[in-house]
Amino acid sequence: MIDKKLIKDLFFRQKKVQEALRETGADGILLTVDVNLYYMTGLVFNGYYYLPADDDPVLFVKRPGGLSGERLFSIYKPEQIPDIFASNGWTLPEHVLLETDEISYNEYMRLQNVFHFKKTGNATAFMRRIRMIKTPWEIGQLRLSADRHAATYARIPEYYRPGMTDLRFQAEIEHQMRLHGSIGVFRAFGPNMNIFMGSLLAGENADAPSPFDFALGGGGQTAFCPIGANGTLLKEGMSVMVDMAGNYTDYLTDMTRVYSIGTLPDAAYRAHQVSLEIQDAVEASAKPGTACADLYNLAYSIVEKAGLTAFFMGMKQQAKFVGHGIGLEINEPPVLTKRSKEVLEPNTAFALEPKFVIPQVGAVGIENSFLVTNEGIEKLTSFREEIIPLT
Repeated sequence: MIDKKLIKDLFFRQKKVQEALRETGADGILLTVDVNLYYMTGLVFNGYYYLPADDDPVLFVKRPGGLSGERLFSIYKPEQIPDIFASNGWTLPEHVLLETDEISYNEYMRLQNVFHFKKTGNATAFMRRIRMIKTPWEIGQLRLSADRHAATYARIPEYYRPGMTDLRFQAEIEHQMRLHGSIGVFRAFGPNMNIFMGSLLAGENADAPSPFDFALGGGGQTAFCPIGANGTLLKEGMSVMVDMAGNYTDYLTDMTRVYSIGTLPDAAYRAHQVSLEIQDAVEASAKPGTACADLYNLAYSIVEKAGLTAFFMGMKQQAKFVGHGIGLEINEPPVLTKRSKEVLEPNTAFALEPKFVIPQVGAVGIENSFLVTNEGIEKLTSFREEIIPLT
């Protein structure tokens, strides 16, 4: 059952997409990727959602069976769609946006043969831009996720036992996350983004390079999934960075906290403090219209002043961003990187994650989710930010 507030929100999203469609000159948009289907309908189904620039949407559903509604049609292949258009007196669109960054070449050619489009555009980039600006209902979902995310993190020290490996510790955290309402699905856009519920990095594994496009890597359990925890035995003097997904609603918050096995060397606490200084500086500077590149450069200037550039965002392999948008996917726009052309806009949500890797210790730093307001930014993930001892 879809609640009334969400139905109202879906109607608002439809109008927002149609306004943007008219600006592109497209006749409509045809969507089939789960995250976009959910954004437009509040449902995930196997099929197609077609939204004309100036008319009501039409749903063509393969699975599940049993769905019904006005302008909803059950199909078993897209070749049936032209007949449905014809029987309802609708004209087939000539200029349509398709999710060309996500659907296969075969799917694209099949749709081209079905509709005989004269012109297509990129619905993937179009929808990611639309989804970047959150509605009031979406912001409420992010707030709920953030609160539950922080509540789980607060209990992490309870799950630690001496003699654990990083994998066992992470499994205990994942168990509690699920018991506290985590959906468990970590949605990310693009290739090389496979991970299970997030990352836990202990000791020197924090600096293991990974082909996956996250802030820090980790060797992982196998060569097929080389990211995150790798079986490291948790020992005295080692940091444990927990970066687990906050998917307690359909909207993802991102949050990192650092725990320690005993006391860490002074260099680790100093670098962690620099991360907090970066966060403070960004909070003081960020507002609507602020260039994302300026925020990255601000962070990097603080790192340079502290003499920690060799350790920032990794050592062997350094990430070239310090933050990213969040929402239905963990890596939405905007991206806080030196080459970004984006600026902060009201009702954008993003994660800021200045992190360091300290030799023989592990990763330190902070990550919080923020909402861009009309005046500045608001922290959503509120929980203690110092390095938290486990023993």
